[in-house]
Amino acid sequence: MIVRKLRLERGFSQEQLASMAGISVRTLQRIERGATPSAETLKCLAAVLDTDFSTLRKERDMITAADIPDLSEEEQNAMEYVRDIRGFYIHAVQYVVVITGLAVINLFTSPDYLWFLWAALGWGIGVAVHGLSVFEIVNLFGDEWERRQVAKRLARSRRDRNRDS
Repeated sequence: MIVRKLRLERGFSQEQLASMAGISVRTLQRIERGATPSAETLKCLAAVLDTDFSTLRKERDMITAADIPDLSEEEQNAMEYVRDIRGFYIHAVQYVVVITGLAVINLFTSPDYLWFLWAALGWGIGVAVHGLSVFEIVNLFGDEWERRQVAKRLARSRRDRNRDS
């Protein structure tokens, strides 16, 4: 998360930072989501972000949170909210583009039966539910559900780790 925070503080887009650091945008996205980068990648990022390599390495090595600058809860919530809104907008644009394409195909191949409306209705319901959830109008999967899912996932990971040992 520190790479993302530093990138945003310096006003870089993911594309700009990736280009300046000589890495792919996909690699940067993975790092910002918690993937473990190589030492060489961290050196490149540290140079571009004008920060100490050891700061980024500490995060990579998962040394205690007190040793590295961390995002405040308010910053984390704001970043998650913006990421969710971005995801919704991408979903909505995909919907419009695909449904428009299907409508064109439908109108040229069989204009007497508008079958693309079924796809528009089905996917439209999904987009609407996504929007209601992102903008917190209807919260189908609230905090309690999220806590249960995290606990379930952690229990499964521990069980798998114990089984492999």
